[in-house]
Amino acid sequence: MGIIINLDKILEREGMKSNELAEKIGITTANLSILKTGKAKAIRFSTLEAICKILNCQPGDILEYLDEK
Repeated sequence: MGIIINLDKILEREGMKSNELAEKIGITTANLSILKTGKAKAIRFSTLEAICKILNCQPGDILEYLDEK
């Protein structure tokens, strides 16, 4: 499994839609979708910081590591 993205959970908790978050942080909805589905190979710290600021969360709330064993 590796890194799990919990962005959907945080969005639901905050009552926000993906397109609203994408607009607020200045990325396309397509790029946010790639991140949400775990298909992204990287994330910029500036993007992660913006997400955390808007959603009032910590990086560890969004990113989770699960051992593949």
